[in-house]
Amino acid sequence: MIYLISNIIISLNLLLICNSEGRFNKNEPVTESQIHFKPNNKLEKFATNKIIPKEIRTLTLEALSYFPDLVNTKIDFQFKNNITGSVMQAQPKVGSLFFHQKDNRSYKIKISRFLFLEDNPIPIEELPDDVLLGWIGHELGHIQDYINRSSFDLLGFGVKYYLSNNFVTKAEIAADSFAVAHGLGEKIIATKNFVLNHDQIPLAYKQKIEALYMSPGEILSMVDPVLDEDPEGENNASDAMK
Repeated sequence: MIYLISNIIISLNLLLICNSEGRFNKNEPVTESQIHFKPNNKLEKFATNKIIPKEIRTLTLEALSYFPDLVNTKIDFQFKNNITGSVMQAQPKVGSLFFHQKDNRSYKIKISRFLFLEDNPIPIEELPDDVLLGWIGHELGHIQDYINRSSFDLLGFGVKYYLSNNFVTKAEIAADSFAVAHGLGEKIIATKNFVLNHDQIPLAYKQKIEALYMSPGEILSMVDPVLDEDPEGENNASDAMK
């Protein structure tokens, strides 16, 4: 029994879905410059059961508008000064795995307060809109993947993600696929191009992204069929706000 409990605790600690790598400084001040806080009443209906920092509220609600299945899902978007090896992480809240049914589980998306490029702290909300929207959309793609999994399946998911690079690739393809299918393909491409082409992002991290994640070209090949099926350019967001 002790062995089983220990394994469950370890699995929970491993259930951290890492989508990018960065460095953060707990002592850096929070700035209010260029915040994505532009009230939009059409988007507020997507705030149900959501906790969102004001600096990224409007952009996060826009990302959520592409995922109608998550409209009632409990998600806590949390700013963190230090996320080990990541910029954002999506995971279920531990208690809800054991004490709630799938339909009533709670999730959290950790978002690094600062992104460092050659030791310059950039508040996360100062990233280009398309880049940040794609990053958040990718995390919501993970949660879309989680919602139909059992608690036992999610525990195994965390272990396999930690132990297998092949599984990491499958998990990240799934998250990107959900995001593309929900109309965020161009934003996902913008995020990947930002990471791969920015001259102040470490080469080692770019190589990691190239090895484990789909390329912008592969994402584009997924986006084109979606556009062909939607010749008028409509997407979930526009439909939801009608």
